[in-house]
Amino acid sequence: MDEIQKRILAEVADLHTVPEGAYNIRANGKMAARNTTANIDIISKEDGSGIDIRIRPGTKKESVHIPVVLSESGLKETVYNDFFIGEDSDVVIVAGCGISNCGSQDSEHDGVHRFYVGKNAKVRYVEKHYGEGDGRGKRILNPVTEVYMEEGSSVEMEMVQIKGVDSTQRKTVAEVAAGARLVVRERLLTHGSQNAVSDYLVNLNGENSSADVVSRSVAQDESYQKFDSRIVGNAPCNGHTECDAIIMGKARILAVPQLEANDIDAALIHEAAIGKIAGEQIVKLMTLGLTEEEAEAQIINGFLK
Repeated sequence: MDEIQKRILAEVADLHTVPEGAYNIRANGKMAARNTTANIDIISKEDGSGIDIRIRPGTKKESVHIPVVLSESGLKETVYNDFFIGEDSDVVIVAGCGISNCGSQDSEHDGVHRFYVGKNAKVRYVEKHYGEGDGRGKRILNPVTEVYMEEGSSVEMEMVQIKGVDSTQRKTVAEVAAGARLVVRERLLTHGSQNAVSDYLVNLNGENSSADVVSRSVAQDESYQKFDSRIVGNAPCNGHTECDAIIMGKARILAVPQLEANDIDAALIHEAAIGKIAGEQIVKLMTLGLTEEEAEAQIINGFLK
C-alpha cells in the first residue's frame, strides 16, 4: 500500500500498524492484506464480489477489521460481505471506506454488509466513511446494511461520516427477534453541495425486542440531508428513533421519523429537532478568546461526539 492509502486507512479504521486479530484490507478493488484466527475465518466469494466472515460460536474479545480504501480516480465497485456470527459470541467489527480522488472521474464504493447474528451473541460494529482529494471527480459511498438478529442477541452500530464524501445513500434494514436489542448511533456532517440520505427500517418481531436509532448531524453551506427512520412493532416491544440536527448557511434537512404499531403492547417513540446554533453559545465562547469560526467549530465538535 502507498502512503495515501495508509493515511486513508488510519482515518477510516484507526489503523497505523497491522491490527491484531482477523482482518481483510481492500485497496483499489483488490485484497491488499488478510489474516484469520482460530475462531474467525475470512473466505473470498467464488465470484470475487466480496468475502464471507465466519465467527465460531462462543468467540469472545476478538475483532475483525475489513476497511476499504480507494485512491484511483474513476474506480467504481460493489462489494458483498456476509458475516456469520456464532451464538454466545462477543466481538468487535470495524469496517469503513475512504476515498482519495484527485482526478476528474467519479470514484464510488457500494458496500453491502449482511449480518447473521446467532442467539445471545453480542456485536459492536463501527463503520466510518471519509473522503479527500482536490480533483473534480466526486467521492461516492452507498452502504447497505442488513441485520438479522436471533433471540437474545445484541448489536450496537456506530455509523460515522464527518468529512469529504460528496454523495451517500445509506440503507439499513434490521429484523429483530425476541429479547434482541439493536442500538444505532449515526454521526454525520455535510458541507459544500454534498448530499446524504439515511434510510432505516427496523422490524421488531419478537417479544421484548428493542431498538434505539439516533442520528446527530450538521448540515453546512448548501448541502442536503435526509433522515428517514421507520420502526415497526410486530410484537410486545420497545422502539425509539430520534433525529437531532444543526442547520447552517443555506443547507436543507428533511427528517422523517415513522412508527408502525402492529401489536397492542408495542411501545414506540419518535423525536426530531432541527435548529441553528444558538447565538448565546457563540458569544459565550468568544468571551473566552475564540473567534466566531472557532466557536462554531467547538460547538459542532462537541455536538457530534
